[in-house]
Amino acid sequence: MMNYCVSGMLFSFFGVLGLDEAEIEVLLDKNSALMSASLDLVRARILFFQSVGIDGFPLCLLITKRPNVLTAEEVDHFISFVVDDLEGKIEASQLERVFTTVEPRFLAGFDQKVKLLLERGVPEEKIVHILNTVNLSKALCTRPAEEIDRTITFLSRFGGIDLIVKRPKLLNYDMESQLIPRVGFLMKLGRGDEDAIGTVLTKLPAVLNYSAEHMKNHAEFLRSFAGLNDEEIFKVVVAYPNVFSASRDRKLYPRIQFLKECGLDSEDLFRFLTKAPLFLGHSFDDNIAHKLVYLIKIGYRYRTKDLAVAMGSVTRTSCQNMQKVLGLFLSYGFSYEDLLAMSKKHPQILQYNCVSLEKKMEYLIGEMGREIEELLAFPAFLGYKLDDRIKARYESRRKILGGGMSLNKLLTVSSERFSQRGETPVHVIEE
Repeated sequence: MMNYCVSGMLFSFFGVLGLDEAEIEVLLDKNSALMSASLDLVRARILFFQSVGIDGFPLCLLITKRPNVLTAEEVDHFISFVVDDLEGKIEASQLERVFTTVEPRFLAGFDQKVKLLLERGVPEEKIVHILNTVNLSKALCTRPAEEIDRTITFLSRFGGIDLIVKRPKLLNYDMESQLIPRVGFLMKLGRGDEDAIGTVLTKLPAVLNYSAEHMKNHAEFLRSFAGLNDEEIFKVVVAYPNVFSASRDRKLYPRIQFLKECGLDSEDLFRFLTKAPLFLGHSFDDNIAHKLVYLIKIGYRYRTKDLAVAMGSVTRTSCQNMQKVLGLFLSYGFSYEDLLAMSKKHPQILQYNCVSLEKKMEYLIGEMGREIEELLAFPAFLGYKLDDRIKARYESRRKILGGGMSLNKLLTVSSERFSQRGETPVHVIEE
């Protein structure tokens, strides 16, 4: 009589949630634990799922796929920890994925694993972010605490817990089949330089997304097509870890081929790729092509080293800013020939912020009383900080020497020599 009563109440209860009669019959027939469970317990579990956003069809799917989440003891402690200690801040999608994919027995010890992360240095304010980012079932639930601790210890040589905070998904990776081979490849390429590898991983922890085989193939491409040796390849990686994310066929090959057509040999390519590595990642249609048009317009010849150098200098600026810079110079009376000459002397002028450039040019003319044409001889003037260098030095020396001093001597001498009154400035460039 009791079983019949319980069965009837559960039948009605699950029907209200949205399960049809056939689904309920199968559910009760194959899960005897439900028949002996407290109705209050089942109701409390359902209310919890609904309170964290698991309701409607997802809730019905969860119940039919993992009915033991309604009765297993391990679920109680997990729920208590999520609600009380984590203040219910775990996203519904994360909890739904856990309850749907993980056997309740694997939920035991979840709280201890979270506390382990805190003990190993994860800031309390970051723990919820990490839990909402990782694959909880893979990273914590089914993984022994000892393995989590071992992963943190392994990564401690290269940034440790800071890497995990920056890239929580590192916790998803298996030590033996993923982390050790991938870091091992970088160690071999970098001749065991752990500090440099730490720099690479700090810049881009996601580099460990790529298999050792993937990274090996990219390195082999740079070795065979660009003519770089392992030491040079590693320095390129340190400068630009995203080299591993660039498609060999769509990005690396055509960009390096372009540089080779401009006359760059392997030594030139190494210098270019370490100074302007972003060139490898830029879109051709939306970035490189527009900049090439601007450079050729001011007089650079196609397939020349000068063009390659100029192209490298503008990798860090947007097409919009570059266009504004060229327009600014033209508005001050410079010709394309002048721009070509100045940029060959000081290629960086094409990448400077347009607003900053205009302030320096206005100060040169208005406050210093100089001719704008002086920039033809010393375009590097535009690379110095306006307040900290140009204004400070000009105001200091104007009181002693008046306004007719050489811009080159005023700015290029070292701070130590500049501070020595009466010392003749020497041409030492500090940039």
